[in-house]
Amino acid sequence: MIPIRLVSRLLHIQQVLVRHGLDELVEATHLYRPLRYAARFPAGLRARDVEAPRAVRIRRALEELGPIFVKFGQTLSTRRDLLPDDIGEELVKLQDRVPPFPGPEARRTVESALGQPVGTLFRSFDEEPLASASVAQVHAARLHSGEEVVVKVLRPGVQKRIEADIELLYALAGMAHRFWPDARRLRPAEVVAEFEKTILDELDLVREAANAAEIRRRFETSEILYIPKVYWDYTRRDVMVMERIAGIPIGDVAQLRREGVDLKLLAERGVEIFFTQVFRDSFFHADMHPGNIFATPDARYIAVDFGIVGSISKADQYYVAENFLAFFNRDYRRVAEMHVESGWVPRTTRVEEFESAIRSVSEPIFEKPLKEISYGQVLLRLFQVARRFDMEVQPQLVLLQKTLLNIEGLGRELYPELDLWQTAKPFLENWFRQDRGPKSTVKKLGAKLPEWAQQWPEVPGLGYQALDRAVNGRLELSVRSDELRALNREVRRGQRSILGGIGGGSLVLSAAILSTAFAHPVLVWLLAALGVGLFAYAWTLR
Repeated sequence: MIPIRLVSRLLHIQQVLVRHGLDELVEATHLYRPLRYAARFPAGLRARDVEAPRAVRIRRALEELGPIFVKFGQTLSTRRDLLPDDIGEELVKLQDRVPPFPGPEARRTVESALGQPVGTLFRSFDEEPLASASVAQVHAARLHSGEEVVVKVLRPGVQKRIEADIELLYALAGMAHRFWPDARRLRPAEVVAEFEKTILDELDLVREAANAAEIRRRFETSEILYIPKVYWDYTRRDVMVMERIAGIPIGDVAQLRREGVDLKLLAERGVEIFFTQVFRDSFFHADMHPGNIFATPDARYIAVDFGIVGSISKADQYYVAENFLAFFNRDYRRVAEMHVESGWVPRTTRVEEFESAIRSVSEPIFEKPLKEISYGQVLLRLFQVARRFDMEVQPQLVLLQKTLLNIEGLGRELYPELDLWQTAKPFLENWFRQDRGPKSTVKKLGAKLPEWAQQWPEVPGLGYQALDRAVNGRLELSVRSDELRALNREVRRGQRSILGGIGGGSLVLSAAILSTAFAHPVLVWLLAALGVGLFAYAWTLR
């Protein structure tokens, strides 16, 4: 059952949707079927802006519902190719034009976090925000030393709102797991847990500053990406101060054209930056919507807002890269094998059958020119196939998939003929050569040599001990397997059952004998109860 406070939140969401004239969303949502009629009676719930266009009403409803819903709208806004034009245009406003909170509140937060008046901290501080998003807003300021900076300030009370909605998501995930057959495969609770970790990390601006500093260090000499400097003396959990940058918003294609930016190069560099972060660094900026990305006239990216970052393990890195390459080369057999080897589909899956299903989805798509292929569409079709084969969602890869969708959507906005596949394939092939080729193997061996050299003096002695035990019959061979461990557990279980039965019988018999000898009744009943208890325990072990 959903707790009462969460039912209240569900009703509030319903009310907001109805108030913004989105009754059809309530009617179409199974969860609201028992509740949907309740919203039709109170006059206060009647739609107040039904005259506004549909897209505007959707955007206003998401803003009113809070940070998690705004994040959802921001993610959708990066895939204009998958949305109706009117909705895509309107959701873009969620990237940096969410209604701001008052400037004096921001000033108070800064003073509370840094422990000094704003006038002491800065030569100037503009209470009118430069941009406002779902979790924080930024204000222009100037340090006493003269540097132009931006001050990022968390929204007051944002953590409580997010925690309440995450609790609701967990409740819905629990209901899905209980009543929806596909839930085990989609692992909703694990996905919510991954999302919770991501968004709560975003509420710690010290962590965000550390993320920015790390990516800045990795791209310090790069000619394609610039990361602003963090001013650590002015950074706390609720406040962060960074270098103010000058660039063209990546979503303003008209201005980019006026400035003579090479849009094809810019789009391809976006793909290169993403794959470099994922496969070279295993650490990537995972909030790549246009509100966080700027460009310079020489097609150099400037990235801000590092509250959401992703990381990927070496094992997942390898599987993702090999899957990409196999897919690019139409090696569907290898794609199927990799999914089974990695455990993404059950080990009992017939590889030939899975290969055939992937081919039936992919071949019609690959008959198109590569520039017309949408990774988003391919992913959606593959998810449909995966459902048939009980493929589980990999929560640790959700951010990676979401960011790749964002990158493709962003690139296609800049240059509609962007060929994501052709841009990514040479990068991945080069990564494989560097990470898995002979040079990489020699390099890894070289890195291990000092450790082996340190251990080498012990090797002759260990070898002599092993041979000496073998010659004198003292060498023990230890064999372990799942079957032997299971058999051992059953033997132990049987022993406990026998001992429990004997012990229980002995205690009951003792109680009977003592009862005839006029022993104290409490002792007799105690022994009898213990005996029956042991009998019951022995029975459960059968």
